[in-house]
Amino acid sequence: MADDRMADIFAAVRLGGGDREAARTALERLWDEIGEGGDTLYRCVIAHHLADMQDTAEGALHWDRRALAAVFGPGVPLDEGLRGFLPSLYLNLADSHRRVGDFDAARMHLTIARGHLDVLAHDAYGALIRTGLNEVDIALAAGSVDRLPTGESAYKTA
Repeated sequence: MADDRMADIFAAVRLGGGDREAARTALERLWDEIGEGGDTLYRCVIAHHLADMQDTAEGALHWDRRALAAVFGPGVPLDEGLRGFLPSLYLNLADSHRRVGDFDAARMHLTIARGHLDVLAHDAYGALIRTGLNEVDIALAAGSVDRLPTGESAYKTA
């Protein structure tokens, strides 16, 4: 999607590579501008990336929930574009629940994420999400609440 608002969102996300605080501030400003009743896709993408920019697992979980809520808001049609986000959204929810120590919720969200894998192609992005599912599953089995070894798993920046 090549529009000005999406360009603004991804410009804010790119700030996170060097300055997470600047990225958070820019994304939160965009969130406020779009508002609760704003475009579903924008809200989902902003919240999805804001979750990745949080310093705490609780903060990430808050924004992961908002990303999913944007997709399933009242009257929001679940189109192909939004449906394509579901494996990643549920994966991030699983990881955030794991990091706050809610392993049952983490397992539930992993199961839901796997149930949506059919929307993913067998390409690099699909492999990234599938790898993320395995990483979170391994961390759950170990009882870990730590960030994944990559600091922020590669799937989170997808």
